[in-house]
Amino acid sequence: MSFKFLGIIAAILTTSSFIPQALKTIKTRDTSSMSLSMYAMFTLGVLFWIFYGLYVNDFSIILANVVTFIFAFTILGYKVLNIKKSREK
Repeated sequence: MSFKFLGIIAAILTTSSFIPQALKTIKTRDTSSMSLSMYAMFTLGVLFWIFYGLYVNDFSIILANVVTFIFAFTILGYKVLNIKKSREK
């Protein structure tokens, strides 16, 4: 088994494990139990993984992190909007 194959399997598993929770959050827009700082750091970390993947020219790193970034950024956006709405009440 090549290391490239291991990277592809790791990318599929970690990205796909994130998707069900992301879809549930997007559907319900409930972010009350989520930490803003955790999601902000997570989203920034995923963005840096994209940059790293581009630097080393590794498609599996790039693709997995682009997909994860889209979901994470969306959830982070909902979290920020929910905090803003709760402060306005």
